[in-house]
Amino acid sequence: MTSRFRFGFLALTWLVRSSDASAEPTPAHSEHMNRLAHEKSPYLLQHAHNPVDWYPWGEEAFAKARRENKPIFLSVGYSTCHWCHVMAHESFESEEVAAIMNREFVNIKVDREERPDVDRVYMTFVQATTGGGGWPMSVWLTPDLKPFVGGTYFPPEERYGQPGFKKVLERIATAWKENHENILEQGGKIVAALQESQPAAKGEAQIDAATLEAAYRQIDRSYDPKEGGFGNAPKFPRPVTLNFLTRFYARDPKGESSKHALEMDLFTLRKMAAGGMHDHIGGGFHRYSVDRYWHVPHFEKMLYDQAQLTVAYLDAFQITRDTQYESVARDILDYVARDMTSKEGGFFSAEDADSPVVAGIGDPGHGKTAEGAFYVWTKKEIDAALGDAAEIFDFHYGVQAHGNAPEGSDPHDEFRGKNILIERHTISETAQRFKKREEEIAKFLAQSREKLFAIRVKRPRPHLDDKIIAAWNGLMISAYARAAQVLDDSRYLEIATRAANFLRRNLYEQKSKLLYRNYREGRSDIEGFADDYAFVIKALVDLYEASFDIEWLKLAVQLQETQDRLFFDDKNGGYFSTSGKDASVFLRMKDDNDGAEPAASSVAALNLLRLSQVRDDPQLTERARKTIDAFAATLSHFPSAMPQMLVALDFSLSKPRQIVIAGKKDAPETKALLKELHRHFLPKTILLLADGAEGQKYLGEKNEAIRTMSTVEGKSAAYVCESFTCKAPVTDSSKLAELVAK
Repeated sequence: MTSRFRFGFLALTWLVRSSDASAEPTPAHSEHMNRLAHEKSPYLLQHAHNPVDWYPWGEEAFAKARRENKPIFLSVGYSTCHWCHVMAHESFESEEVAAIMNREFVNIKVDREERPDVDRVYMTFVQATTGGGGWPMSVWLTPDLKPFVGGTYFPPEERYGQPGFKKVLERIATAWKENHENILEQGGKIVAALQESQPAAKGEAQIDAATLEAAYRQIDRSYDPKEGGFGNAPKFPRPVTLNFLTRFYARDPKGESSKHALEMDLFTLRKMAAGGMHDHIGGGFHRYSVDRYWHVPHFEKMLYDQAQLTVAYLDAFQITRDTQYESVARDILDYVARDMTSKEGGFFSAEDADSPVVAGIGDPGHGKTAEGAFYVWTKKEIDAALGDAAEIFDFHYGVQAHGNAPEGSDPHDEFRGKNILIERHTISETAQRFKKREEEIAKFLAQSREKLFAIRVKRPRPHLDDKIIAAWNGLMISAYARAAQVLDDSRYLEIATRAANFLRRNLYEQKSKLLYRNYREGRSDIEGFADDYAFVIKALVDLYEASFDIEWLKLAVQLQETQDRLFFDDKNGGYFSTSGKDASVFLRMKDDNDGAEPAASSVAALNLLRLSQVRDDPQLTERARKTIDAFAATLSHFPSAMPQMLVALDFSLSKPRQIVIAGKKDAPETKALLKELHRHFLPKTILLLADGAEGQKYLGEKNEAIRTMSTVEGKSAAYVCESFTCKAPVTDSSKLAELVAK
């Protein structure tokens, strides 16, 4: 979020010149134990043995600050963040630094994945006052939680013109004692300015099909036609942009701009899949590429990336029927099922970028870990593992004796002599080079990857953040549900169903109809945020369409009612990120950017449009339109900032189409009709089952048209409808194909 204002800061402004970084901490093994030892968050537990007297976010810490009239030092990060580890090792594990922190401040640690609300508020402050942001985030607050100085990573001593952390602590402590009233006044002004900066009433701009065209042109301008992706290094996958491009294509598949939109999407997907950001041995994708070639990644793996990229590759496969996209989607799904799924069925959050360099190290201290250590290979290791087969593998995956990081992609020389596997050549090129058939080469490479996987699995693994977050699980359930349909694979439906059952059992409270944010060794006390509701509701609608289990749809409707009650802005439209129940979070914000994860309002708008058709409820349509209009200012000036909201806008501008299959769920004719439907990319179609039983009865409560739909002469039939005005039902798959292609 860009700054809309600047604050004047006493004489403290120079203190916030911290480096823009992301980070993650390592547990120090010592005799110390602080209050974080009682927490469940892996990130907080990493700091439980610091000599710093950390508190979790809560009244105990706030009361101490008020009672002792001390400022609060707030440190926000997450467990798989590289620079958080660095700052933890350099400063929070230091007795000398801890002594200053404990004497002068009340110190609070926050896991941004557990408390995105706290993170969002203070990150807005840091970005507004420093022009940048990142993690670890370091913010100093008054005892009543008003920020007055902020930054990100601070080195322990002055370095490259950056102030050292100890000096920053001492200067702020002195300023607090000498300018106490001034800082309190300043804090009040800052909070007022932050509150005023939040967009209020919706803009007057017209939001229509021209907005979609404007977004397409903006995205096209940032497109890299040589390497795929958008913008320069570092390059992020940003699946929300890919979602928009495929929908833009589907509006008019024969149009020139539509074809180019699809080509941007497909070329980007192919380049990412070939690059080092893709884990060719174990599956899945790393967070982002530090270079424009998708070659050298930042190695952490996030659940939300796996989920959204799976869907992007499934969409590409549906549109093209090209199996290379199918194989990448399966590769991600199989990785998540193997490495990021709990025994009970929920999905874990992330895997770290760093891991121990040498097997068998007892002390996982910071100095003995390195980024990407689990994933990179020397040529010697590969040659020893593969023997005579190494020549073909090395050629195909760009393996070199001196390492293969491109010039400029490895500024710290971390990967000298190491290889990050990339598909340097296509199967066809490799086959030509070695005068073999393509099938032979493909089989050969698969066997080589299996051998390397068996070796790699014995290496010390990166840290796993095993908390189970409702929102991210929603995204992953959607991915498995879509895969079950598109790939006709019941295994994926089983995985989606197990995860949804886990959420319903552990993160949903039937009595209050509330969702909770996360689970680790039991449910947390943190109630769900708007994105938890939006992503889980989407997952449940997707799961209904894949399984036709009406219970998922009922739960989606119930959760939509809760989300609307807790988060919807009745006055101006759109969804606040928080419910406003927690008085310690002084800013109620609406996300106006679809970034690594889509904004809650963007996903909610499409949920409302889909549910409005399922339930034949014009009120939901109106709420969706009000949600889209709430972001008129952003969509009119910079539409590519919210590509997922544009997906909802596109849906809202189209005639709603429904396809109802009348017949028993497991009847062979029903399955044949569904198989045909799943071959087609139909992003603006709702799929329902009239099963003559409980499901049809529930749908028929609100939707008169569905009540009368039935089989034709005992055969399962498909009704293709617009606003539930339906064409004559068809029982033949080829006839159905003709109807949906129109």
